[in-house]
Amino acid sequence: MKALIFDETLRLREVPIPERQPGTSLVRVNLAGICNTDIEITKGYMNFRGILGHEFLGTVVESDTSFLVGKRVASEISIPCKKCDLCDMGLFKHCRNTRTIGIADYAGTMAEYAVLPDENLHTIPEKVSDRKAVFVEPLAAAAHVLESVDFSSTDRVCLIGDGKLGMLISMVLSASGVDHVLVGKHSERMKLLCDNNRASFVSVNEADSYDRDFDVVVEATGNPYGLASALKVVRPQGKIVLKSTYEGTPEVDITSVAVREIHLIGSRCGPFDKAISFLESGLVDPTTLIAKTFSIDESLEAFEAARRSLKIIIRMD
Repeated sequence: MKALIFDETLRLREVPIPERQPGTSLVRVNLAGICNTDIEITKGYMNFRGILGHEFLGTVVESDTSFLVGKRVASEISIPCKKCDLCDMGLFKHCRNTRTIGIADYAGTMAEYAVLPDENLHTIPEKVSDRKAVFVEPLAAAAHVLESVDFSSTDRVCLIGDGKLGMLISMVLSASGVDHVLVGKHSERMKLLCDNNRASFVSVNEADSYDRDFDVVVEATGNPYGLASALKVVRPQGKIVLKSTYEGTPEVDITSVAVREIHLIGSRCGPFDKAISFLESGLVDPTTLIAKTFSIDESLEAFEAARRSLKIIIRMD
């Protein structure tokens, strides 16, 4: 099978179809999405080597779990050991020995086939198209902001970042009735938001005029400047939801977190059922973010396009 592999360099290779073990399913990948984490891995993030990818829509072709066979699926990315103290506490995605699909110690889904744990798989309703379903994993991460903070109708909310994840978070906030200021570099992207859009756009330069103004700030730039900006605009005792991961250590005024008693909340993977519900109901339509779809044979070109575009999709057939 064809697979996109990072091993010091990014290359498309022919490799054997992976063998399924008990408790796992063999999945034929239909579509795969490129996210910023994939791009950061090619720069050295997590020191990962192997098949990239964790955003995908596939069809189960073999499984011991019979009802999964023939079903379209997406997969949660964390694979816990179920044996450590943190797993005993139910903190499975924070397992001490976790493996992460396409990120840490587990082969990813930018290939014609992937083997994935049955318990990680979520079936996709018929009314959700393939192009929508490929967004389930990143949309779940976006939806986790709703679990990170209890938004009230009086909260002044700011979302920093109008890239792939930031746009999905804006869609989730709007679908949940949360008015928010979207700070970004691309005002033209506002037209890509859903009809229920409740965001108002502010440029990065204009955002400097907001001094300790917001009750809740969501940082989703993937760039250290985003956290520095969030610290400037959040009010004392306000909340920052940190969605970004960074290669290296950002230089920010962390003292202000203590002095202004800011709540800094990490937010990672999220609820797949909520993401699928958003798609099935039509409250969120992320397909507007797709810039281009490439074939697996064009996957190197696809990665180059992903560095300067919104969502790039790879088609495996």
